[in-house]
Amino acid sequence: MGLRIRDVQKALQARYIQPNGPTHRYWLVYDVDRSGAVLDWYDRGAPPPTIVAQNPANGHAHLIYGLDVPVRTAPDGKPGPLRYAAAVDCALRAVLDADAGYAGLICKNPLHSHWRVTEWEPRLYELGDLASWLDLSAFNDRRKRLPDYGLGRNCTLFEKLRTWAYRAIRQGWPEYERWHEAVLTRARAYNDFEAPLSDSEVRATAKSVAKWTHQHITPAGFSAVQAQRGCKKGAKRRDEFGPSVQIMASQGFSQREIARTTGIPQKTVSRWLRDA
Repeated sequence: MGLRIRDVQKALQARYIQPNGPTHRYWLVYDVDRSGAVLDWYDRGAPPPTIVAQNPANGHAHLIYGLDVPVRTAPDGKPGPLRYAAAVDCALRAVLDADAGYAGLICKNPLHSHWRVTEWEPRLYELGDLASWLDLSAFNDRRKRLPDYGLGRNCTLFEKLRTWAYRAIRQGWPEYERWHEAVLTRARAYNDFEAPLSDSEVRATAKSVAKWTHQHITPAGFSAVQAQRGCKKGAKRRDEFGPSVQIMASQGFSQREIARTTGIPQKTVSRWLRDA
């Protein structure tokens, strides 16, 4: 039947619900397709889930871990925390041997009476708490791409898309609708994982990246940044070569000779000597 956005009261009555929005990750959800999943995590040495929503017919379950501080997945979020969260997510999924093809967009609604619900950990987790149960060594190398599941896919798509967008938007500064379509096309091309993200997640990421870059990376803002970088570069060059220019001038060298020797343009040499 597809997915529909409903108001809160109607959504809470549904068997399945979307636990996270497009900009923050409040819940880490894992799909364990084994009978006895409600206790399987204990045998594997995994941290206790916040909630387990189990199918009474076959014992399969969604293991749900709540985060005290949500992870921001919007383009203005910092890549370091996102990658750390993705490493925790990938490591926890591996320990639980959860379904790598599960995108996590919707989960069993633990407030619905159809599921057998168990609450294990009353306190919400910090990422560091979860990490203390896990071995993150296989996922901490920034030179390596994260696995193509869970937040690993989100992290890879987000990083590739925003890196492309920061440069691409400067090619003509397109109107928003055209820009959004270009970002969405690129996002779908990057969604080439073995188990791709759902199109709704890709569209949400593309919309978020397109909106943020269109609002914050503007011709005026880009020019100001370039000018600031130019000033910093000029100040650094003056600190490096200014004393030599002054010494050569005091020794009788002409501005042309100073420029030829130092590689500094003659106009710049003239300005430095005039402002000294």
